Amino acid sequence: MAIHPSLQVNYDIEALRAEQFPVAEQAVYLNHAGISPLPRCAVQAMHEANERLMHNPSAAFSWFLERERQMRANAAQLINAASPDEIVGVQSTSLGLNLVAQALPWRSGENILLCDVEFPSNVYPWLRLAEQHGVEVRLIPAQEGGLTVEALAQAVDSRTRLVAVSAVQFLSGHRSDLQAIGDFCQAHGLIFSVDAIQAAGHMPIDVQAMHIGILAAGGQKSLMAPPGQGFLYVRADLAERMRPTIVGPNATEDWIHWLKYDLTPLKNAARFNLGTPNLSGIIGLNESLALLLKLGVANIDAYVTALTRQTRERLLARGYSVLTPPAHAGILTFRAAPDDASTDALIKALAERHIVVVKHWDAHDVPYVRASFHCYNTWEESERFLTALEELRQ
Repeated sequence: MAIHPSLQVNYDIEALRAEQFPVAEQAVYLNHAGISPLPRCAVQAMHEANERLMHNPSAAFSWFLERERQMRANAAQLINAASPDEIVGVQSTSLGLNLVAQALPWRSGENILLCDVEFPSNVYPWLRLAEQHGVEVRLIPAQEGGLTVEALAQAVDSRTRLVAVSAVQFLSGHRSDLQAIGDFCQAHGLIFSVDAIQAAGHMPIDVQAMHIGILAAGGQKSLMAPPGQGFLYVRADLAERMRPTIVGPNATEDWIHWLKYDLTPLKNAARFNLGTPNLSGIIGLNESLALLLKLGVANIDAYVTALTRQTRERLLARGYSVLTPPAHAGILTFRAAPDDASTDALIKALAERHIVVVKHWDAHDVPYVRASFHCYNTWEESERFLTALEELRQ
């Protein structure tokens, strides 16, 4: 397979497709912002985990604990956390953000700033605080598809406590300037919380340089990991100020002595452990993280962003209305039909041609087609997608 001259890829994409992603033999899969196919290495590792659970589950735990440590180390490397101790496995982005939102000490009248185009996982945990603690959530109108420092500067005041943002916006694909927003939060003494489910594994994130205090990422999207297993990062100094309201049996000091009831939380992110972990899910997540690190997140970002940009430019040249802004990641959202029914029909017709995309609405219920790319997609697949669109448009 020849790489198009306008694109460069710094890993062996042919080997990647052949060895890890059999889906590429069956379809043009462009729904990674919804749910990604698992790489073969993750499936094989999960199968081994389940085999061990089938034959000797007691012995499997020591084998599992070593790989759980590897998962936290790999996640820490992925986002440049200071220590794997700042990482804990969680079921989803929603759970991770709910855990930290409920654990922070709040005062009535404080406020939280976030954009008005966030996915509910990054809205509902903060909105709940209004009912419980009298915390105000200020929804800032999106600029060019997402949150900007200029908009934050207009909304911040002396009672602002936290800024929450998606690294990549789920609908438009807007790429947040995490460095600029993090610098703003650092300068104003604010906690910076990031929903990274559409970004971790897709684009480089440095939680230390970007002053990120909280980051949550479910596994099933950009991490290409099992559904129901992701990770939560909480910076060590911030974790020490948190008191979880949901407490698991292995989240407290001296937890192994089950009848010594002591709510003293463990150090760092381990205080957010909830109970028996998802063994095979964590094993699969670890393998997906290892694969992404081997490919190099910066390499993935450069290639996928260029592929998405080229596809975006060709859509614009053919007269489509594109929602995705110039500053984007691997998500491409555009109008392809005038109404819901015709958009559904288009997506169904594409599926019959083994091209997988999805429909999403904006806040005004306008239907869009969303295509989302990842590390193994190719120019040829983009061409096949665009050709099918044009044929169906006729």
